Amino acid sequence: MREMDTMSKSAIQPPALRRTSNMRVSEEFLAKYNRPGPRYTSYPTAPVWQDDFGPENLKAAYRRANEAATPVSLYMHIPFCESLCLFCACNVSIQHDKIVALPYLDALRREIDTVSQSVSPSRPIVQFHWGGGTPTYLSPSQLEDLFEWTRARFTFSPDAEIGVEVDPRVTSRQHLETLRRLGFNRLSLGIQDFNPQVQETIHRVQPYELTRGLMTAARELGFQSLNVDLIYGLPYQTAAGFVQTVEKVLTLSPDRVAMFSYAHVPWLKKQQGSFAAFLPEAVDKFRIFSAGLEGFLDAGFLYIGMDHFARPSDELAVAQRNGSLHRNFMGYTTKAGADLYGLGVSAISSIGMVYAQNPREVSAYQDAIASAGMATRRGFSLSADDRLRRAVISELLCHAAIPKRKIEKQFASAPGLGRDSASGFTFDDYFAPEIAALAPLHDDGLLNVTTDEIRATPLGHIFIRNIAMLFDRYLREQQMDQRPLFSRTL
Repeated sequence: MREMDTMSKSAIQPPALRRTSNMRVSEEFLAKYNRPGPRYTSYPTAPVWQDDFGPENLKAAYRRANEAATPVSLYMHIPFCESLCLFCACNVSIQHDKIVALPYLDALRREIDTVSQSVSPSRPIVQFHWGGGTPTYLSPSQLEDLFEWTRARFTFSPDAEIGVEVDPRVTSRQHLETLRRLGFNRLSLGIQDFNPQVQETIHRVQPYELTRGLMTAARELGFQSLNVDLIYGLPYQTAAGFVQTVEKVLTLSPDRVAMFSYAHVPWLKKQQGSFAAFLPEAVDKFRIFSAGLEGFLDAGFLYIGMDHFARPSDELAVAQRNGSLHRNFMGYTTKAGADLYGLGVSAISSIGMVYAQNPREVSAYQDAIASAGMATRRGFSLSADDRLRRAVISELLCHAAIPKRKIEKQFASAPGLGRDSASGFTFDDYFAPEIAALAPLHDDGLLNVTTDEIRATPLGHIFIRNIAMLFDRYLREQQMDQRPLFSRTL
């Protein structure tokens, strides 16, 4: 196949990710590319997973992982929140009476017991993350009890990354003191936007001073990394207003920033319909994103990809430079090669060539744990083609490029790829239909193709999901189903 000409034939001007004031895209461009698509925290994506995958399948994956002696990453889901943020699409349970957490904690401790029996003490825990919901919904003493229960049953690496998501509105200094004493070294703080009208509309009123006070306390206590989450595309947001939020965030000096695209999925989260009429149009949403992007780049942050920023000295930036950056259900991580064990309601495991997920409903999760000690509801075992495509998509999302020769070397002897040619597996032959489908994206300034690689342009780095979607073998079948499955790529 001929190499694509490196000159764009479109009026779009792909920017260098340093200054973005010249970034311009048309309404036609956004209509073409701002369409539903996965975020690719996994491949194949969750809609493909199968309900006949159960605990016995996961136990078999546990045994294989122990034989491989891979390091371990733990994720624990605490689903409870005191109030509902209307934008939220996470798996949460709104509970004002905190006594409801007691049976959930009992079930979680039993699941920890069961899973830990399948993890050899010789396998270190290199990463432990608590998400939600709001983990600091729990009292400091409950946090301590749960953490010590876990630490007594697994072997933690001395330099383990131990992080937790916190809501500044319900997190006290006592919470922070307890977490730091236990060994937590990373905090991720939700902000979303500091604009009062936006906050009131989404039911998340969180003054700047409250957030600043919590981050100051965290630094005094010695947390090594403070990360903040923002969302663009919320009701009543404007580019000018978001600039003010970014300026306030920069005064907090976070180490990393996640600037997520608001996922409008009212078919899943009905409360989102309450403000649908006040959401920015696609062009305005892109301007909001551009304003945030430019603000963080001008402040010295690097754009890691998929809405994530990090300082040049941060581990994520270093991992991206040396080619070891990894992506899993917790986002970007430096812990490549670790198997992810999910604990709690809706938690997902990624172990070897298997995905598994617990029930999304608290009652169903607790009932399953009570009866069997495990709660696997569905999952998926990857084929050879799945593993190949997962590697391709991961390279693209982590490094904005697909190195063909690296992929060929990695899968040179992998069985099950249907080699017909005497030369064995070649990237261009295997992915000939996908490479042909890249031509319009090249013409629109999103990527360049050479003999050795497919590389996203700066504009393509922003629309990286659209490039990845062309390598998704299941996506066409999912789209033909006609049911909405994914949020839009912008």
